[in-house]
Amino acid sequence: MISEKITRKELIDQHLMQAGWNIANKALVVEELLIATTKEYIDYVLYAKDGKPLAVVEAKKSSRDAELGREQAKQYCQNLQKELSIDLPFCFYTNGNDIYFWDIGNYPPRKIYSYPSREDLERLRHIKKYKKSLSHEFIDTKIAGRDYQVSAIRSVMEAIDRKRRDFLLVMATGTGKTRTTIALIDALMRAGIVKNTLFLIDRIALREQAIEAFKEYMPNEPYWPKFGESTISKDRRLYISTYPTMLNVIRNEEQTLSSHFFDLIIIDNSLMICDLK
Repeated sequence: MISEKITRKELIDQHLMQAGWNIANKALVVEELLIATTKEYIDYVLYAKDGKPLAVVEAKKSSRDAELGREQAKQYCQNLQKELSIDLPFCFYTNGNDIYFWDIGNYPPRKIYSYPSREDLERLRHIKKYKKSLSHEFIDTKIAGRDYQVSAIRSVMEAIDRKRRDFLLVMATGTGKTRTTIALIDALMRAGIVKNTLFLIDRIALREQAIEAFKEYMPNEPYWPKFGESTISKDRRLYISTYPTMLNVIRNEEQTLSSHFFDLIIIDNSLMICDLK
């Protein structure tokens, strides 16, 4: 039977390293951190560039259900928040095989397949702290002003405020799907709900049409790819791509795009919030 120590060394440490969390760098990761007030030891604490804890990772040996660490991890996050007077850290619990992420107070725990990078968690922390409610966010009717378009966008925005993450809009050809999507993205960005958005389509011709639409209705937002770009740039906010192109980016180890990089993914005509908030 594999012990927790071996699970941590052979599985958890490696998964953290793959996401850029160098276990040997104490500015990034501290193991067995003592909470002085409660005399508890946290398996891993992940740190932001400002030196504040970003996340807690609770480890269980691989033969046990990762879910057994859920309440313990929550307790560590809350006790660490009290001791250091910081924002509530993000919460992970794992048995080395299954990884769960929990943004306590915002969304229920969910299974993930790799850890976010430091940059991902810092972005999510910023979104969490500064995002606004969508209940009073206006919809730019110059982008999408038909009644059914506004109604669809408002329905999604209201559901986001209710902590929903997945959405499907079914719209017939000629009803302005792209403009509806752009108006939704515009509102979400103004409210600080999302930063990085991926718009996926299945044909190059449709990608070029989408790029022209984004350039017309969101002219001040930097997008990828611009003409001649093949390597992905991480300093944009809009990413407009075909499925094969994005698959090539994901498979290219030199481009090292985190699986948590996008806050909003729009798949063809399906709208899906898939961020970590």
